[in-house]
Amino acid sequence: MNPLLQDFDTAPFEQITYDHYKPAIEKAIEIAKEEIDTIINNSAEPTFENTTEALDYTGQKLGRITSIFFNLNSAETSKEIQEIAKEVSPWLTAFKNDMILNAELFARVKSVYDQKETLTLTPEQDMLLEKQYKGFARNGANLSDDDQKTLRELDSKLAKLSLEFGEHVLADGNAYEMLLTNEEDLKGLPEGVKEAAVMMAKEKGKEGWLITLDYPSYIPFMTYADNRELRKELSIAFGKKGFQDNANNNEQIVLKIAKLRKERAQLLGYPTHAHFVLEDRMAEAPEKVISFLNDLLEKAKPAALKEFEALENYAKKLDGIDILQKWDSAYYSEKLKKEKFNLDQELLKPYFKLENVIDGVFTIVEKLFGLNFHEVFDIEKYHEEVKTYQVSDNQGNEVALFYADFHPRPGKRNGAWMTSYKSQQVFEGINERPHVSIVCNFTKPTDSKPSLLTFNEVTTLFHEFGHALHGMLANTTYNSLSGTSVSWDFVELPSQVLENWCYEKEALELFAKHYETGEVIPMEYVQKIKDSATFNEGMQTLRQLSFGLLDMAWHYNENPDEITSVKTFELEAFKNTALYPDVAENCMSTSFSHIFQGGYSAGYYSYKWAEVLDADAFEFFKEEGIFNTAVAHKFMEHVLSKGGTEKPMELYKRFRGKEPNPEALLKRAGLLN
Repeated sequence: MNPLLQDFDTAPFEQITYDHYKPAIEKAIEIAKEEIDTIINNSAEPTFENTTEALDYTGQKLGRITSIFFNLNSAETSKEIQEIAKEVSPWLTAFKNDMILNAELFARVKSVYDQKETLTLTPEQDMLLEKQYKGFARNGANLSDDDQKTLRELDSKLAKLSLEFGEHVLADGNAYEMLLTNEEDLKGLPEGVKEAAVMMAKEKGKEGWLITLDYPSYIPFMTYADNRELRKELSIAFGKKGFQDNANNNEQIVLKIAKLRKERAQLLGYPTHAHFVLEDRMAEAPEKVISFLNDLLEKAKPAALKEFEALENYAKKLDGIDILQKWDSAYYSEKLKKEKFNLDQELLKPYFKLENVIDGVFTIVEKLFGLNFHEVFDIEKYHEEVKTYQVSDNQGNEVALFYADFHPRPGKRNGAWMTSYKSQQVFEGINERPHVSIVCNFTKPTDSKPSLLTFNEVTTLFHEFGHALHGMLANTTYNSLSGTSVSWDFVELPSQVLENWCYEKEALELFAKHYETGEVIPMEYVQKIKDSATFNEGMQTLRQLSFGLLDMAWHYNENPDEITSVKTFELEAFKNTALYPDVAENCMSTSFSHIFQGGYSAGYYSYKWAEVLDADAFEFFKEEGIFNTAVAHKFMEHVLSKGGTEKPMELYKRFRGKEPNPEALLKRAGLLN
């Protein structure tokens, strides 16, 4: 009995074995094909109900099985899962293409689309029809048979290359370890970091202190370790993932992906991959993105250069450092920040015990949106560390099921993300509620201390929780328009806006309590957090812009096949944003998973784009009070619950009453003269 093929509500994690995935995916593809055949073979004239709506409800079993499988490939992978992923990815690509390139199916979709003006549709139905038709047209439905065959081949190659890219980055990351046996080498590191390094060594059966490239190990070492040579070694190891002379080298993969994406775009009638992607986003065109990034660059660069000079002078005065290198950045920034604001990140950590921060985000969300979180222990999990919560509203109605997975493990990729195991939709009159998950890599508890978060980890938790809210509060009819199914340059608004509460006294008082004494975080610390929020913001902005410009360089490029060196190309893309000397052994592109493995290709700019929206949105909260329920209700009604049912700018204006003002971001970042 294959648990994945049974009807299940919550994912049957504990019943699944590796042997279940392939047969389940194969069978689910077969079921989805039968559902599509039913639509095609319907003898009645195509209507919105028997074609558009019916198509939105197809493939749901396949969607649920693959969401479980691919989420595990990110959060709890293994050699077996990676092998299965390589085998099933081409099947899924082929199935998607079979559907998109099915002439009879497209004829029915087009027939309904052509009647659009005569149909009486709700705005959501109108959007579903629009997106569905575009989904076919933008992905080859109008191509000749030969071109469709070429498109299938391109998609299959791209799916395989993207998987390989991610495996290589993970493998290089896991392969590196720095075992220290002399305590002198740990000078400057906080006790908690040293303790975690001892635990890590013990877990691997080693004596000493083990430092890895996982963020909770890597970032504190780069921030506090006095030994500059060891910081250099670790920094270079981190920066050369996918860029070494080994089986995990990603240079050719990057070149192939860029070339194939361009070929695919041109086959579909677009000059570049960026033109293809952006047609469907708020930004609409690559020229607009480039102009947006360069405009911010112009405003941020003077501040960044000033900040860099101050940091360089500080390092010189303190330690006689002549040329500031990348491995000096976090170390001297932390020291200067501490001196300038008398703020030590280590002083803050005792006030951010993970469990308290979780309770804090729950309390804030309860105050704003009337949601209640109740931990439950009878839901199947894929790892014992995962926590599960039932989410309900103030009337006791079920809102969502929430999974949270907080700490690094060898089978988990770095970073933090939100995902979903079941989308919200209204089906046969029932509002099916979503199952949402966040996955993070936070500092682990040690033998003597609970998990104490850095302030950066606190904002990360709020960020991912903002995405989770977008999923949980979804209230649409169709699952393809539900929750985070919105333009990628709109999707970061809920996540980034929630981060703002981390800086507010009223919010911090709810959860920032000392893990031993229960004392609320002293208000002078809160003031220091606020005062230091814009510290080196020019440099931070430049860093984000450099990633956005690198992404656009790869994808707003009509001749990627002429690129021979990934490194040389990257240096050219970075030339207007570079502050530190280049490190010959390092390359960003070969581990830039957002754009070569995730869905951010030609879309990395959206973090900054959404910052404009979030700064403007939070201004509204501040004007009325950060716990003002009327503003929160408007945000829930017009943004969080609406998913992709209308154009993002229309939803935003309905919430805010006007278009966003970019000055709000510059003001918050301290970049306005």
